[in-house]
Amino acid sequence: MTKQLQMVAKWETEKEEKAASDFQKAQAYVLQNQERLDGLMQYRLDYFKKIQEKAANGLEALSFSHHQSFITKLDRACAQQQQIIHDAKKAAEQRKQLWLEQQKKRKAVEMLLDKNARALQAKLNRQEQNMLDEFALQKFLRSAKPAF
Repeated sequence: MTKQLQMVAKWETEKEEKAASDFQKAQAYVLQNQERLDGLMQYRLDYFKKIQEKAANGLEALSFSHHQSFITKLDRACAQQQQIIHDAKKAAEQRKQLWLEQQKKRKAVEMLLDKNARALQAKLNRQEQNMLDEFALQKFLRSAKPAF
């Protein structure tokens, strides 16, 4: 029984490690996409500032239209990136919950193993105490002289 529990504990530990790894990867994906969004937003801001500078010096209507169209595309790209981040955060939260659930399973198996180990140790302690009591009784009986 103990060997089987040890195998289950090892298996649950491996599953927990994989779940933790999946969670870490999901978190890294969120951060990676947040950095992309930050880069897009910074690029949009810089581009917009350049357009304002050009507009201050005079800008043709056609050129302004092209710049405005490009800013609209950047806005859409930012919105798409925000959706990707939102979805990635949801996925990361799900992976976190799976990891925590797996952690509970592993701890439950480890507690059962610990309980079995303590029960076995208590049984061995009782057997040892019974043996010591028997030796003490035998010694006492041998040292006591018959009264007849």
